[in-house]
Amino acid sequence: MEVTIFDNSVELGKSAAEASAAILNEQIKLKGKARIVLSTGASQFTVVKALTEQKVDWSKVEMFHLDEYVNLPITHKASFRKYLQERFVDLLPELKKAHFVNGDGDVRMNIEQLTKEIRKEPIDLALIGIGENAHIAFNDPPANFETTEAFMLVNLDEACKLQQVREGWFSSIDDVPDKAITMTVHQILQSKVIISCVPHKEKANAIKNFFENDTNRNIPATILKTHANFTLYIDRESASMTDEKHLTNLVE
Repeated sequence: MEVTIFDNSVELGKSAAEASAAILNEQIKLKGKARIVLSTGASQFTVVKALTEQKVDWSKVEMFHLDEYVNLPITHKASFRKYLQERFVDLLPELKKAHFVNGDGDVRMNIEQLTKEIRKEPIDLALIGIGENAHIAFNDPPANFETTEAFMLVNLDEACKLQQVREGWFSSIDDVPDKAITMTVHQILQSKVIISCVPHKEKANAIKNFFENDTNRNIPATILKTHANFTLYIDRESASMTDEKHLTNLVE
């Protein structure tokens, strides 16, 4: 595990995007194509924006994403499909393909089809955010570390719902859907490289718990520390509750 800290989320996003582009370009050079998983949410704004500005042959890149609410129309401002369509896909018309998590209609069939697609070839790079409750994707605590499924249907916990309200995606907790489709912990860990971009003071407690605990289903993000090629990008706000001894490779 490598840890890098930045003064702010803009610097963090730019550096993470540059590192991501280098990984994608290396894979394209080696095998003529690349596959990426993207996260969504307010914490990912800067990295997603910066990534669209990188020099990558996007015609050779397939995109997947982590999760989506069940029965939330793509027109809703909280839809992760809408988020990525507007902030990534529409800005890269040459993108080879975008595989969206679809929470409409026959959810089981949608999961089966998406599983078939993601398991055709390995994921080269996954950008995995960490939630205020330390979830990764919608694997809320206590997370399922045992399943070998690629995607599954989950119930969202109250802390997760409250984060969505605080970020402005919903007016109240009652408006947040109870269920979502999420990429599993197992599938996330199959990615060759994982980069986690976790800025903002709202994530400070999650980052503190990430560092201070061993692998723990109640702090789902701790499982990322077991991955062979994992880098954590944080800023001074998200690092503000964490003991300095954990913060190696400090970037000024």
